[in-house]
Amino acid sequence: MDLLNTLVDKGLRRELPTREEALAVLATSDDELLDVVAAAGKVRRQWFGRRVKLNYLVNLKSGLCPEDCSYCSQRLGSKAEILKYTWLKPEEASQAAAAGVAGGAKRVCLVASGRGPTDRDVERVGKTIAAIKEQNEGVEVCACLGLLSDGQAERLRDAGADAYNHNLNTSEATYGAITKTHTYADRVDTVQKAHAAGLSACSGLIAGMGESDEDLVDVVYSLRELDPDSVPVNFLIPFEGTPLAKEWNLTPQRALRILAMVRFVCPDVEVRLAGGREVHLRSMQPLALHLVNSIFLGDYLTSEGQAGQTDLDMIADAGFEVEGAGTSTLPAHRSDALAGGCGSHGGGAAAGASVCGSAASSASSASSASSADAGAAGCGSACGGCSGHGGEAAASVPAAASVPAPSGQAEAGEVRSDLVAVRRRGAGTELAPNA
Repeated sequence: MDLLNTLVDKGLRRELPTREEALAVLATSDDELLDVVAAAGKVRRQWFGRRVKLNYLVNLKSGLCPEDCSYCSQRLGSKAEILKYTWLKPEEASQAAAAGVAGGAKRVCLVASGRGPTDRDVERVGKTIAAIKEQNEGVEVCACLGLLSDGQAERLRDAGADAYNHNLNTSEATYGAITKTHTYADRVDTVQKAHAAGLSACSGLIAGMGESDEDLVDVVYSLRELDPDSVPVNFLIPFEGTPLAKEWNLTPQRALRILAMVRFVCPDVEVRLAGGREVHLRSMQPLALHLVNSIFLGDYLTSEGQAGQTDLDMIADAGFEVEGAGTSTLPAHRSDALAGGCGSHGGGAAAGASVCGSAASSASSASSASSADAGAAGCGSACGGCSGHGGEAAASVPAAASVPAPSGQAEAGEVRSDLVAVRRRGAGTELAPNA
């Protein structure tokens, strides 16, 4: 296909595709799917080889969020029967993190439900970061605490945080249909604060909330402009007890096309397969490794993932390798820019400028599920995706509503709690974590 050849060439040059090209990827047929995966795989291998970075979530505070994000099992008014607990002690969080690191995780993502942290919360998380880094030499720590106030990103950086996650989740045009208690602009502001403080910014999206192809392209182009170092792609987990419990709009094929489109638009960033992969990709998860270079190991925030050993076996069987602690995840032009404190990424020009210059410029230019996170402004999709992502989808149009549900998948308008496993183990419980 001429389209795919063009996209590969642009991806190898870090050049932004046109919107029409991005939309065309989402419109490809199932007969063309393997061609699409192979093409995006060439771009993935150019920048990341066959390495897969493992990330591990620790839910520091679960449930009881004051925000109304419709995709989240921890939202205000949620009737989802999830674990609810207040802040873990630093030693408890460190113990939970150690399980993930022992399983091969290179990054630990610390998530807490809520609109945003108080200064006392930032101090508390700082002590947790110190405890984790003392016990696990070389581990990266990403914080996901919600909307940041002035100075808080700098305090987290000084406490040892390496990154900050806050997802955009969906397009600006449809954001108001999902959340009423904060705005899309609030989220953008927090990502920019993280960048300005010198933290590695992590910001992604949630697919499957009834959004259109145009919405998906809009949010990915907005992410390209903000220029995070990592982009988690979450797929809605429709928790019973949330407004989107009946939203089943994804097939494995559509999920793969979405991941391919993200890779073409963001060729040299860490694209992370996050919440909902087990539910929506199912047996086609190994194909996604040709598109993404990062996944979460084990469980998410309020939902259970497949066994951690199964993740490791899948990576090996697909011919990939777990990225070691001594290896830089990002390509040299991005990691050098981050190490140099390029600061305020984001705001790239029409061509999708990267940190310190145009994404189409030479390599010397600069340039984090979930499933059930606390959807609030707070968790920002928690580095890995909220639980019942979505909103009262009044203004959105199901993008895949006409696609018949495959065997084992839910029909539109059907609650399928049997496909969603609520987390009952790990941090905040007496059961061992899945890692």
